[in-house]
Amino acid sequence: MTYAVKEIFLTLQGEGVNAGRRAVFIRFAGCNLWSGRDQDRGAAICRFCDTDFVGTDGEGGGKFADAASLAATAARLWGEARDERFCVLTGGEPMLQVDNALLDALHAHGFVIAIESNGTLPAHPAIDWVCISPKAGSKVVQTSGDELKLVWPQPGSDVAAMERWDFANLLVQPLDTGDAAGNAATEAAAIAFVMERPRWRLTLQAHKRLGLR
Repeated sequence: MTYAVKEIFLTLQGEGVNAGRRAVFIRFAGCNLWSGRDQDRGAAICRFCDTDFVGTDGEGGGKFADAASLAATAARLWGEARDERFCVLTGGEPMLQVDNALLDALHAHGFVIAIESNGTLPAHPAIDWVCISPKAGSKVVQTSGDELKLVWPQPGSDVAAMERWDFANLLVQPLDTGDAAGNAATEAAAIAFVMERPRWRLTLQAHKRLGLR
């Protein structure tokens, strides 16, 4: 199988339970919740995507002919040490491309594998850490995992239903509006959300504040 990758890079995980952890990010091209038109990206479902997942022209991106070559690239980015190897499969929607061969190849290089998915496709059982970020209006089929990360505010979200799902961690993340005033409002809304629902915890996008990828 050929893998279409927008970008692949070494950084620190900036959000969620694993925030601060060194990680190789593999951002796959394409998303099943995107309309396909740049002027109204995600108009059908997702209205707040903050990442460019179109094409394969990002840092380290391209078409990888097989799982071995993609996993080897991730290993080279990490460096020679095998301790604590950690990679994050993201997108777009990574489960459009993630398969047995890729997971086996990454595990063979010693990686713990995390995924960041919208949950509309089942997560592969060999993935070590499953983070689902549901989008209002979509049908979530992956209702269990390690981390549920809800971007907030998100009108139409069924929070009560999410609290019945089987996730070890419930997180709420302020929507990035692209401007300071808007972000102040969404941060206040996310804080209020957690104050009303103590099962949830606040997570921030630390990588943006630190100037990391």
